Amino acid sequence: MKNLNKSNFLNKRLGFFSLLAILFWAKNIFAYFTVFNLGIESPFQYFILLINPIATTLFLLAISLYVRRTKPFYVTLMIIYSLMSLLLFANAVYYREFTDFITINTMLGAGKVTSGLGSSTLNLLEPVDMVYLIDILVIVYALARKKIKLDTNPIKARVAIAFTTASIMIFSGNLFLAETDRSGLLTRTFSRDYLVKYLGINAFTVYDAVQTYNTNQVRAEASPNDMNEVSEYVKEHHAAPNDEYFGLAKGKNVIYIHLESTQQFLIDYKLKDENGVEHEVMPFVNSLFHSKSTFSFDNFFHQVKAGKTSDAETLLETSLFGLNQGAFFAQLGGKNTFEAAPHILAQEAGYSSAVFHGNSKTFWNRNETYTHFGYENFFDASYYDVNENNSFQYGLHDKPFFAQSAQYLEHLQQPFYSKFIAVSNHYPYAEFTDDEAGFPMANTSDSTINGYFATANYLDKAVEEFFNYLKAVGLYENSVFVLYGDHYGVSNGRNKTLAELVGKTSDTWTDYDNAQMQRVPYMIHVPGQSKGGVNHTYGGQVDGLPTLLHLLGIDTDNYIQLGQDLFSKEKDNLVAFRDGSFMSPKYTYYAGVLYDNETQQVAEDLTEEELQEVDQMHERVTRQLEVSDQINNGDLLRFYTGSNIDPVNPETFSYKDSLTRLQDLEKALGDKSTSLYSKNNNQSTVDQYKTQTYQEYSPTKTNTDDDNKVDSEPLEEATNE
Repeated sequence: MKNLNKSNFLNKRLGFFSLLAILFWAKNIFAYFTVFNLGIESPFQYFILLINPIATTLFLLAISLYVRRTKPFYVTLMIIYSLMSLLLFANAVYYREFTDFITINTMLGAGKVTSGLGSSTLNLLEPVDMVYLIDILVIVYALARKKIKLDTNPIKARVAIAFTTASIMIFSGNLFLAETDRSGLLTRTFSRDYLVKYLGINAFTVYDAVQTYNTNQVRAEASPNDMNEVSEYVKEHHAAPNDEYFGLAKGKNVIYIHLESTQQFLIDYKLKDENGVEHEVMPFVNSLFHSKSTFSFDNFFHQVKAGKTSDAETLLETSLFGLNQGAFFAQLGGKNTFEAAPHILAQEAGYSSAVFHGNSKTFWNRNETYTHFGYENFFDASYYDVNENNSFQYGLHDKPFFAQSAQYLEHLQQPFYSKFIAVSNHYPYAEFTDDEAGFPMANTSDSTINGYFATANYLDKAVEEFFNYLKAVGLYENSVFVLYGDHYGVSNGRNKTLAELVGKTSDTWTDYDNAQMQRVPYMIHVPGQSKGGVNHTYGGQVDGLPTLLHLLGIDTDNYIQLGQDLFSKEKDNLVAFRDGSFMSPKYTYYAGVLYDNETQQVAEDLTEEELQEVDQMHERVTRQLEVSDQINNGDLLRFYTGSNIDPVNPETFSYKDSLTRLQDLEKALGDKSTSLYSKNNNQSTVDQYKTQTYQEYSPTKTNTDDDNKVDSEPLEEATNE
C-alpha cells in the first residue's frame, strides 16, 4: 500500500481509471464462473463471456473523463464504480437463491418485498461476497491517506471522446458476435441468462430498463380494443367442464392450505437416518394424496417466477401468470382490476372470504393486493400472538398459526372461501434441531437440504392438527380442501447435492432433472365422495381456478382465465413456465434444450412432423404468456364487462378490526348467522383445538378408513396459547 504513491501510473487519471476498469472486469469474470450458471457451450461463448463486461464498463466509467476539476473527477469515478459493483454484488446474492437476475421491477418493488424478510436476507450472504465490495473500501482508504495521489491535470476532451467511441465500437462488436451465435438476441424472447452471457450485467440492466419503460407505456396506451383480442383467445382456449365432476362440491366451504416450498418428490418420500431407519416425511399429507376422497395430480407444476409465493397466489386465484420481471403483487397487485376467486364466489354464490397469514401484511404487498382480489378479511401477524419462541423471520410457526387462526375462522359466515398461508417450511429450513422437530436431519454437505425434510414434516403435523380440529367442530364434512405447493423448496443450484437422496447422481444430473423437480403437490380433498384418485393429467397452477370453480358448480365460460379445468376432456396437456419453457407428456423444453421424456435425453433427429409438433407447442406457450402479459401490463380487465359481475371496489375493504366486524355481523344476523360460532350456540370452539409443542412430538399413524375419510390417531393434548 505504501508504495502506491510511487507509481506514476496510478497517480495519473488514466492510470486510476484503468485500475478500476480492470478490477470491475475481474469481478464480473469471478461472478460468471463462481455464481452464475450461464450455460457456456463452446470456446466461442467463453470468448464472448470474457469480453462482454469491457464495453459497458468503459462507457460508464468514461463519464468521469469529461469532468475537468480534480476532486469531482475522482468522486464521480468512484460513485460510478461503486454503483456498478453494488449492482453486481446484488445480482450475485440474488442469483444464488432465485437463479435469476435483478430487474428494474424487482428493484422498484424491493421495499415491499423485503419488509417481511427481516434478518433472513443475511442468510443469503456468504463471506466470498466481500470480493465485490472490499476493493472499494481499500481504494477509498488509499485516496484518503494519499497512498494514491490526485492528478490535477484534466483529461483532454478528445481522449474522453475516444474512450466513449471505443466503448461503443467494442459493444457493437460484442453484439455482432452475440447475434452470430444467438440470432435475434434482443428481438426474440430469450431468458435473462442469455442476455447476461452475451452482453453482461450492465447491458442487461439497461435493456431491462427500456423494456420496463415500454411495458408502462403499454399500460398507458391500452384500450378496450385490446380486450377484444384477449377475449377471442380465451374463448378459443376455454375447456368445457366435465359433467361427471361439475358441481360435485357445490355450496361447500373452500379451504386453501398453502404448503410452503413443498415439492412433489416429498409425497411418499422416506428419509433414511444414520442407522438406515426410514422416516416418512409427510405421512398425513400422503394419506390425503392417496385418499379416494381426494383428486390428486402427480404431473402438476408450479409456474412462478421472481414473485414466488405471491406468483402462486396470482396463478391459483386469477388464472393469470405473474410477471416475467419482478413480482406481480409488488408492482401491479395494488393497481390492477381482477376477476379473482374470492370476488367471483362472493358474487356468484354469496361466499364470505378471508386470508390467514402469520406475517406482516405488507409482505409481498398483500394488504393492497388482497383488496383488489376482493378479500373481505385478512388476518395478518397483528392478529396473532407472535413472539420469539413461536416464530422466525417469515412469521408465526405453523402449529401456533393454525391453532390461533381458529378464533377467527369460527366467526366467518358460511359458505366461506379461505386461504391459510403456512410458512415454517421455508428457506433456510434451519429452525429446528433433531430434538425440536422430532425428525432426523438429512446428511449432505448443504445445511439447507438437511433441514428441508424436518420442516416439511413439521408442516405435515400442523396440517394434521388443523384437520383434526375441523372434524371435531363439524366444519370438515362441509368443506372442500385445496392443498398446493407454491414453488420449489430446493433450488436448481442445490439439486446436484440433493441428487443422491432422490435416486440420482450429481455426475449425471442435467437440466432435464431440474425440470422434473418443478412438480409440486396439488390435491382437492372433498369429504364424502369417492371418485378421487391420482390423476396423471399435466397441469399447472394457472389451471387451479377453473378446476375449482367447476367443482363448485360455477361455469367459467364468461371469465377471463388462461387455465383449463384439469378434469375437462378438452384439457390441453401442455404446461407453460414463465420463461417460455414447457412440459408435456412427450417433451420437456427447459433452459433452451428439448428433451424426450421417454429417453430423458436431448431430443435429436426429430422428424419433420415432430419438429412441427414442437413448434406448435412453442407457439401455444408463447401465446398464453403474451396474453397474460397483455392483460396484466395493460390492466385490460378494467375494460371487460362480459362476466356480468360488478367490479371490485378495493376501497370497501379494510383489514382493521376484522374480528369485531365479524362479531357485529353475527349479532345483526341473529338466528340467520351461519358462522361456526353461531351454530355452536354462540360458544367458542377454540378449546377443541389440540396441538403439540416441538418437544412433545411423537410420530402418529395415519390411515384411510372404510369411507375413504382421512383420519389419524388422537394426538396428546397441549394448550395452544
